[in-house]
Order: sequence, then structure tokens, then C-alpha cells
Amino acid sequence: MATHATSQRQADKVPQLHAGDRLTREEFERRYEAMPDVKKAELVEGVVYMPSPVSAEDHGEPHFDFITLLGIYRAHTPGIRGGDNSTLRLDLDNMPQPDAYLRIESECGGSTRMVEGFIEGGPEFVVEVAASSASYDLHDKLNAYRRNGVQEYVVWRVWDRQIDWFELSHERYKPLAADEQGVYRSRVLPGLWLDAAAVIDGNLPHAISVLQQGIDSDEHREFVQRL
Repeated sequence: MATHATSQRQADKVPQLHAGDRLTREEFERRYEAMPDVKKAELVEGVVYMPSPVSAEDHGEPHFDFITLLGIYRAHTPGIRGGDNSTLRLDLDNMPQPDAYLRIESECGGSTRMVEGFIEGGPEFVVEVAASSASYDLHDKLNAYRRNGVQEYVVWRVWDRQIDWFELSHERYKPLAADEQGVYRSRVLPGLWLDAAAVIDGNLPHAISVLQQGIDSDEHREFVQRL
């Protein structure tokens, strides 16, 4: 028979996370906090995802370039905050860790708030860097972001050399079309202009030049005044 001390130790032991586990957000958070060696785990539609290590070519460098552009926009737009691989508390079944996001501060009318160091609610703008259209970024995670009010969701499919830009309309995501020059112009964050071809080709100087045009535009100045 186990002693009381042994029974107590077993009761206090926190189970490890495993890919495919079906958990509540509360239980996912409890197990994740007990595994400080794990760098990335996500709860999407109640299912645990633990991505494998990613390569520089397929993820690390594209991710870095996109973060650079979002950081420049954030620097010129007071009232906007951004993050990289920060866990979001969306709802009871979803706690993703997006590659990047931009959000309007709650004091400026944004839809998120900071609670216990975590962001609660869906940021206005979320980016994921994916390998291909088979990724869960374009399936279960897309549905989770849609239901939680992420206004614009961008998926860069690196292998496919394609950027998918979705905007929320009547509780559904629809593609946001680029202009004749192949430039995406955000509606929720005016002045956030991204040249798709330049981003995909790694032509960061040109992508920054196009972004700067958006930052210098009247629509961006008016947006900053409203924040």
C-alpha cells in the first residue's frame, strides 16, 4: 500500500503535455507552466500542438523579415503594440502562440487586454509563417482566430511562395486583394502596406520602402490622430 506521502507526491505531479492531447485551456496552461524547457506549445480547438524544430530557410528568416516590417510600423504608430511568439488567451479551447501580431492598445479602443502578463482576446492583426496550405495555420487555427475576432489574419506559405491575407467580414474570413502593384493595404491598421513579391523574395529594402510610403500616407496620419 502506498504511503500518504507517496500518494500526495503523485497527486501533486503535473502530467506532461503531449501533441494530440485534448485539454481545457486551464489544464493546458497548468501543464505548460510546469514544463519550462518547452519553448512552444499551442492549444487550438482544444487540441495540443507541439511543433517540431523549424529551419532558418523555411521559417526563421522569413519570420525575421516580417517581424522587421511590423516593428517599423509599430515604431511609427503610437497606440499600437506588437509581439512575437506570445501566448494568447483567446477562449476556453484556444491558447495559440502566433508568430507575430499587432494590436491596438485597450486605451485606444483595442479589443485585447493584458491580464497576468498574458493577452486576452483576439489581436487586430495576426501573422503565421507556414510551410504550405496543409498547415493547421490555414485550418483549425484560422477558425479559432475567426471566432475570436482577429480582424486580419496573414499566412505566409513559404514553400508555396504565397501570402494569404484574410479580413473578417460578417463573422467570416474573406481574401483581401492586393492592389495592381501587388501591395496589400491593411484596413484595420491603415498605412500598413506590404509588397507581397518583395517580402517573398526577401527584398527587404524594397519592402521597407513600400511600407514607408504607407506610413507617410494621409490614411496613416488620420489613423494616428484617431488613436
